[in-house]
Amino acid sequence: MIYTLTLNPSVDYIVEADEIQLGSLNRSSNETKLPGGKGINVSRVLRSLGVESKATGFIGGFTGKYVEEFLNREGVQTRFVNVEGDTRINVKLKAGTETEINARGPEISTMAIESLKDQIMLLGNGDFLILAGSIPSSMPESIYEEIVQICKKTGAEVIVDAEGDLLKSILDYRPFLIKPNHHELGQLFNREITDADEAIFYGKKLVEAGAKNVIVSLADKGAVYINENDAYKAAVPQGEVKSSVGAGDSMVAGFVAQYLKTGDRKEAFRYSVASGSATAFSIGLCTPDQVEQLLKEVKIQKN
Repeated sequence: MIYTLTLNPSVDYIVEADEIQLGSLNRSSNETKLPGGKGINVSRVLRSLGVESKATGFIGGFTGKYVEEFLNREGVQTRFVNVEGDTRINVKLKAGTETEINARGPEISTMAIESLKDQIMLLGNGDFLILAGSIPSSMPESIYEEIVQICKKTGAEVIVDAEGDLLKSILDYRPFLIKPNHHELGQLFNREITDADEAIFYGKKLVEAGAKNVIVSLADKGAVYINENDAYKAAVPQGEVKSSVGAGDSMVAGFVAQYLKTGDRKEAFRYSVASGSATAFSIGLCTPDQVEQLLKEVKIQKN
């Protein structure tokens, strides 16, 4: 089974307007609300691509209930830990440019953290745990490393989509996959990554440090994939970028879904790029039809 972990889920309230005038009354042209959080996005895309997963993390209040009910309606299994306080609401304002206001989220108690760890201890060989997103301010920064240590003992594989020190802390535990973007990769090495060749060079260093598979997204410049034997570049399909929300999460889901179906890492990378692009070209997450349409445009080149 695949488990996705979102420590700080949200209800994403997406507001569209022709223009925004600060200090004045503004009216929206359209509104949408969706469950948010990187791990939750991965679970939703996996379900869309025909792969089962269980979404876990912390939820609370009426907003947490909305998140859980929404996922269950889509057929995503859930195993959240309930906490006091409401799951946060994040506002995504689209008015020419995209502006986000992300809330802090509820306090997470020590008891809730221990309940989550008890869940993780039930994972074993053949299971995957996808850790994605930020750590709430009320939780210790070491929580990702503590969870990865548990998985190392139980035999579960770990996939991590995080940045900075969160990513560095888990490399020694041989994560199955990590997916930094080029900005996050550059931050790890105090460099500005500007092209695929640089991304491959520094991606190889992450493999040497312990990662089994590395995908680096470079926005409109494509993406690269590296493991201990191979390195590939991919050019992204042409299309209008409508929203960046969930594109990286879709890349993770696309890779995992295809890898579990075929065991072919090169094809999994192709699906990863097509899935991320399909989401970027949409308002919302990608659908299987959109991914299939873009697959033929994803050109993979061995480095």
